[in-house]
Amino acid sequence: MIDFLNYSNQPKYVLIALLFLLIVGEMIWSYRNNKHVYELRDTLTNLVIFAGFQFSKLAFFGIELRIGAFFSRHKLFHLEQNTWVFVACFILVDFVYYWYHRLSHKIKFLWALHLIHHSSLYMNLTVSYRLNWLSTVLTPFIYAPLLILGFPIEFVLLSLALNLVYQFFLHTEVVGKLGFIEYIFNTPSAHRVHHGSNDRYIDKNFGGFLIIWDLLFKSYERETIKATYGTTAGFIGYNPLKMNFKGFIDLFKSKMNYKG
Repeated sequence: MIDFLNYSNQPKYVLIALLFLLIVGEMIWSYRNNKHVYELRDTLTNLVIFAGFQFSKLAFFGIELRIGAFFSRHKLFHLEQNTWVFVACFILVDFVYYWYHRLSHKIKFLWALHLIHHSSLYMNLTVSYRLNWLSTVLTPFIYAPLLILGFPIEFVLLSLALNLVYQFFLHTEVVGKLGFIEYIFNTPSAHRVHHGSNDRYIDKNFGGFLIIWDLLFKSYERETIKATYGTTAGFIGYNPLKMNFKGFIDLFKSKMNYKG
């Protein structure tokens, strides 16, 4: 078995450094072109949330592996660790992600976890990891069906990691429309629609890597007008703790009447 923990940590800091260099490059582009896609307090909030999310992943990783191992022990089939199995796993992880993401906009408990990602009034690369610190706890349960089918846990984890890294590049206004690619892969244009609180953009474009799922299941919307970012409730604030738990507080008080 691949030692996934060691395998994944070796390039981790190099990857983070590369992502931060891209963020700096986007900041320079925004400044030179007078785009105003960054705001100091919002960006600092994003970075604090990112740091907290990384800490939560470390804190819960052992629990995630144990839960994942439990499902793997009850697998129905034994699938070999080869290229074709990994490709199938990657596509199925993306398919599961699509439905989990779509349900996160429909089921109030899941929206309470997810709304932090839609709370920024800006679209830039730092928004990509504006993720709830408790969301990692659900990960092994969401992808349990793939483990029960027999996909190696290493393949599931690696597929999910690659999917999330890809999505980092979707959170930008630097890249315009990409022609026919828009109908195969998720793109910055499609994801700007997803983050829009405009009426026509709400609950659209849930794909992670592929946009094909949105086309198949009638949730696709082309970018035709500039997106208004944030939730329909408007500005939430800059307090990372408040933003992580606001959804649950509103759910408890029956005040969750807003969308992303």
